[in-house]
This record gives sequence, structure tokens and C-alpha cells, in this order.
Amino acid sequence: MKRREFLLGSGAAAGALGLGKFGLAAGSQELVIQPASFALREQVTTGMVSLTPDAPPPVLYGKQGEVMRLPVRNTLPDYTAMHWHGLRIPNDMDGVPYLTQMPMSEGEVFDYEFTPPDAGTYWYHPHCMTMEQMAHGLTGVMVIAEPEGPGFDSEQVVNLRDFRLDEDSVFLPSYTARGAARAGTFGNVQTANWLDAPTYDHTAGGLVRLRVVNTDTTRIYKLHLDGAEARIIAWDGHPVEFDIPMPNAEEPLLVGPGQRVDFAVTMPAGEGQTVDLMAKFPGQPHRAMAQLRATGSSAGRDLRELHPLSVNPVARPDLTSAELHEFAFGWTPEGNEPNNGFCGSLGYNFWSINRTPWPGDAAQGVGPLATLEMGKSYVLRLRNKSPNLHPIHLHGLAFVPLKSNLRALPPLMTDTMLLLKDEVVEIALVADNPGDWAFHCHVIEHQKTGLTGFIRVV
Repeated sequence: MKRREFLLGSGAAAGALGLGKFGLAAGSQELVIQPASFALREQVTTGMVSLTPDAPPPVLYGKQGEVMRLPVRNTLPDYTAMHWHGLRIPNDMDGVPYLTQMPMSEGEVFDYEFTPPDAGTYWYHPHCMTMEQMAHGLTGVMVIAEPEGPGFDSEQVVNLRDFRLDEDSVFLPSYTARGAARAGTFGNVQTANWLDAPTYDHTAGGLVRLRVVNTDTTRIYKLHLDGAEARIIAWDGHPVEFDIPMPNAEEPLLVGPGQRVDFAVTMPAGEGQTVDLMAKFPGQPHRAMAQLRATGSSAGRDLRELHPLSVNPVARPDLTSAELHEFAFGWTPEGNEPNNGFCGSLGYNFWSINRTPWPGDAAQGVGPLATLEMGKSYVLRLRNKSPNLHPIHLHGLAFVPLKSNLRALPPLMTDTMLLLKDEVVEIALVADNPGDWAFHCHVIEHQKTGLTGFIRVV
């Protein structure tokens, strides 16, 4: 596949934390959603939300095929619920208020417990009071390790996201009506692991697994690496089973909200040499979001020493018998305010699926966008009827892109498809996880103003 075909066919993400201080093995302690403070700039910003009072949400570590127990306690006055983005787990553990569980009030604990069937890079965020809590910091990375590692010397998680602050480092409103009706409301402080261009030390000449996650509410990142021999080994949690070209400054990798990309990186041999994760923002030169710095004498490793990642046990669709369903994502006339119950409303309906805006999380009598039969294969045709980009996320299932009217799409297993302007994409899946699965745009302002629904698997 040519470089341009892959890059135009992608839509990726960036964001995460690292090993050590911010790592937490699943089941080791209760996860407490709480107020936090942190110096995103020189001044400390208060009013943040995290799982610790003075740091980003930790990376949560689990292992493929092993039980994860994640009791979550809410200490905020607002309601909440926790979603585990990309994990194909039982429906009642998916963390979607009113659809799979009731929202958690102040002081309540919900005991999440599941066994991840897939290894890879995933993430977690609230699905109630979603805009406010995510915009104020409550987005963290999950690493599900393979039973046997491929042979890296170390790994680095990078969680990419914006914050909207005034000149005194006080939070600005997390959204605007104008932004919600267009591409979303962008932050003005871009961070990696809540930091401005942090540097992480790794052994010179060693092999590093760089896990990049986009946990932003709005921003689509354009990424590439400088200073490294590297390759992409996983996409949205799932191993890449063929060679794909690396992005560069001229043809960067699009990484939409909710998406993840794993790089295998050979560190430079010389002490102090660096590998830079670069991003391009509108009207600005390329800038480093995070940096890996070589330390010590060279380990002399080579990418060819790595073992291939084992393919996750995702059923492959049978296209000869697949049934087609169509979904159109576009604007809608502003109507009644959605009934989101305890989970917060932006006060508008700007967006719709199949010309019907989501009536709200707590609305009564809302049926599925489609009902799929357990074990059968389906093709979903996704039509973007707007000039804005939409990262469309499907809970509980994984799918593979088939074709687009605008670009060549590599068949990378995923849970989030970035739709370009006026694009029509066909994706295929096996309906092998029963339940009601949320299906929405991961630009959170779009989600909360109508571009949401659910798919039922029975």
C-alpha cells in the first residue's frame, strides 16, 4: 500500500500516561473520581477532575484473558459513569448511563469487573456529565498486555489532549454553541500527559513501544515521528498485520478523538539524542508534543528482533452473507433540549443520525438505530452529510473498514472510524456481543447535541 493511501485512510489518536508513578495495576485499589489541581501552565489550575488530587488519571494495566476488578467511587457532586473505550466486554460493564447502568451519585461505588478478550491500547472516560468531566481532565489510558510480550525494552504512554484556559489558567467554558454546531470547541493549551512537551528517558539503542492515545473532546491530531527508525504495530488496540508506511511532516497521520496508535521505536544510539512525537496545528509550525531521550550506552537492538503481536480473537465478517444497514450523520434543525436526566445537557440539538437527533440519555421509549442478530455478519454504510469531520465510535464491537468514496482504506480492525467531509465509508463486523451498544460521534459536543444512538445485538 502506498504511503498516501494509508495516511488518507487513517484517522488516529494520541494521548496517554507512562510507566512508574502514574501506572496502576487493575484491582490494586479503588478508583476515586475526585477534584484535582495541576500546573498545566506556570500557575496551578484548580477545578480539574482526576483519580488523584494532583496528577493525571493513571494508566490502568491489565492482561489479556485475566479478570480486571475496577471499583469506581464518585466523590463529585455531579453524577458520573465510567466507560472503557474499545474493550469488547459484557454490556452491563460498558458504563453508559440509562443504557447499561444508572448514573453514580456522590458517594456511590460501581463495581466494574470484566475479562478483556483483546490485548492492546485502550482508554477510559466518563459517559455521564461527559463534556464537563472530560474537558476538566478525566481521561486516562488502559494497557492490556499480551500473555507474552513481543520483546520491547520499555514502553511509553502519551495521552494527548487540550484544555481551555484563560490567561490566569482558569478554566474557560468547556464548549460554545458555535463550536458545537461546527467542528467543536478547541482548547488553547495542548498537552501530553498534562505536560508541555515532556521528555522521557529510555535506553539508547533500545526498543520502545510508544502508545499514543487521543483522549481529547474535539481535536484531530496530525502526527509524525522525528529522529527514529520506527513502524506502526497496532491501531486502535489491534495488531497491524501488514507493513504500512510511516507518516512524515508532509503526510502526517490523522488521529481522531478516541483513536490510538502504537509505534515500535528504535532509540538513537547516542546519549542525549531524541525521538520527537510531532504535531501540526492550524496556522502553526510543527511542534513536539513529547520527546524520548536516549540514555546510557547503546543496547544495539533492531526492530527485526521483535516478535509479531498475536492477533486478537475478533471474528471476521463473512461478506457473502452480510446484511447492509445505512446511517447518515448530519445536521438537524435545533429542537427540544435533550432529556439527559442526571448526565448534563448542552442545551441544544444540532446533530442527528438518520435525520433524528438523540432525544437524550434519559428519554423514554427510544429504540435502537438497528437490531442485529447474534453471530451474523453486517455491513454498515456510514454517510457524513456535513462538512465537519466525525470520529464515529461503536461500543462493545470491533469492525473493519471496507471502502470509501474518497480514499483507500487499509483493513485495520478498529472501534472508531474518522469520517472526512462528505465521505461515505462501509465497515463490516460480526454481531457477536449481545446488548445495547452506544454508537456516536466522539467529538463530545456533537455527541451531546444529537449525534448519538445505539445498536442492539440480540
